Amino acid sequence: MSGFSLKDHLFNQEKVQYLAGLFGNSIDEQRFVAEVMAKMPELELKARITHISEVLAGHLPDDFGAAAHIIDAALPAPLDTSKSDDDFGDFILSPLGAYVASTGLGELEVALPLLKEITKRFSVEFDIRHFLNAHPEATMATLADWANDENYHVRRLASEGTRPVLPWGVKVGLLVEEPIALLNQLYSDKTRYVTRSVANHLNDITKKDPDLVLRTLGRWRAEGRQDSKELDWMERHALRTLVKKGHVGALERLGYKASPEILVEMRFSKTVEIGQVGQLELCIEATRDERLMVDYVIEFVKANGARRPKVFKFKKLDVKAGERVELTKNHRFLKGASTFTHFKGVQMIYMQINGQRFGAQEFELT
Repeated sequence: MSGFSLKDHLFNQEKVQYLAGLFGNSIDEQRFVAEVMAKMPELELKARITHISEVLAGHLPDDFGAAAHIIDAALPAPLDTSKSDDDFGDFILSPLGAYVASTGLGELEVALPLLKEITKRFSVEFDIRHFLNAHPEATMATLADWANDENYHVRRLASEGTRPVLPWGVKVGLLVEEPIALLNQLYSDKTRYVTRSVANHLNDITKKDPDLVLRTLGRWRAEGRQDSKELDWMERHALRTLVKKGHVGALERLGYKASPEILVEMRFSKTVEIGQVGQLELCIEATRDERLMVDYVIEFVKANGARRPKVFKFKKLDVKAGERVELTKNHRFLKGASTFTHFKGVQMIYMQINGQRFGAQEFELT
């Protein structure tokens, strides 16, 4: 049996037929489908979006204003705004935003309102970034207005489209602090779809300016405009990369003392075969009440013989003074994984608790 294909699930002849049908008599539906399908099966997912948008350009008027009017008339009903999260819409609509980004950069007064309408059906977070690079001031001013829009998909775009690091998205020339004004408006949103984007945006910023993120979260906490439990969730999500790195300020922000008063004993299998499981045994004894973020780090041998550390989440726990906690964890060293290759040799494992290193043991991977 062949495996699941995301690109074929999202972009196939039935979907292309649906997209063509939205345009009615404005395009030659049969020829459009034939031109798209002639090349699409050989393309990867992102290339399919570009291909469909290029074929669409050949069926629309050369005048962007006229083409924009046709696209606007072809749009299906907006997504249900009674939902609050994970409502991305139909990916087959993504070529519409790609068309606007490739064709309408010179006509902001037409292109940006059209993107606003498209994003109510499918996010144009990748496409707005081209406008941010070509017309940063005008586009940021528009996004500031959209951050107050009644439609949460439009509000989310103000955060998602300006993220410093957006997977699949082109880089934008904004300084990381420039979108903070947008986030100051959006963090108090009552829709998780929006606040998740804000938290992801902050997580991006932590890779360049952790202190900016910590200051911003502290200010938001003091303002009291967001529900405390939702802000707790946003902080955990925004600081997840710093936490894995053992960043003291991030851990303290989440309530973990930088220097926990604990005694740690750790044991790990001395020899593990690739494809098999190694067992981690951990004993923690606290001399005072402690809230602990317990992770473990394996320094894997690379092809050149050097080691590369990788952090694995283990457990969050509260330990009372004098309490002794025993934990076990099995770690499987997958064989033949597509994303990670194990190399035999002497590896290293140690605990990372509240960002501090405890214990260390070498073991052999065979």
